[in-house]
Amino acid sequence: MRRLMAFLPFYLFTLLPLSASAQNEVSDSIVQAIDSMYNAMTVDTVAISDSIENIKSVVVVETPKALKAERDWNTWRPNPQRALWLALVIPGGGQIYNRKYWKLPIVYGGFVGCVYAMMWNNMMYHDYSQAYLDIMDNDPTTASYNKFLHLGKQITDDNKDRYKQVFKSRKDKYRRWRDLSFFCLIGVYAVSVIDAYVDAELSAFDISKDLSLKVRPTVMGNNSSMNPLYATSLGVNCSINF
Repeated sequence: MRRLMAFLPFYLFTLLPLSASAQNEVSDSIVQAIDSMYNAMTVDTVAISDSIENIKSVVVVETPKALKAERDWNTWRPNPQRALWLALVIPGGGQIYNRKYWKLPIVYGGFVGCVYAMMWNNMMYHDYSQAYLDIMDNDPTTASYNKFLHLGKQITDDNKDRYKQVFKSRKDKYRRWRDLSFFCLIGVYAVSVIDAYVDAELSAFDISKDLSLKVRPTVMGNNSSMNPLYATSLGVNCSINF
């Protein structure tokens, strides 16, 4: 213990400064090595930006505009399902989709004719119905039936029954025609829908010159005998090319 206490002052005044200076030198050398490595790894941003600009000037990327391909109407074929739904939703829509514009006057003409006939017959039905009611009520103030009489004709007790029958028959006739016009309107609508679907379905039907039907005689084997003369028979062969 006494030796240790004697050596301690010697260490504090002699060896401690030497070890501190050595430690400082080591730390300084480490710092210098790190600085040199950092300087070596420094990136020249100016040079990189110049290189990028040079690359942009050499390589020019152009993005052409997306051009929509035009539809070739010569090879276009309508979709039967789409034509059916268009014809159901819009009268004549299937014919427009199938590009059969010449059918539109027929379709719309049928619709207009049926609607006009239905309205006309309905008007005449109501007029003759009112005339029939007026002639049946025996009220002289209600005489709407006079507008249906010929010039100089009048309804008297002698011909009143006959006019009652005439007004009743005409009332029933115009009612039937009105109902018939309505069913004709539905028929025109159904025909336009069927026409649109069938027309679109047959648009892909082959009507080229390769379609042919050939009928010619032929010899057919029936395997009824070992003799070739009895094992064959004459017949007709039909061949269809499509």
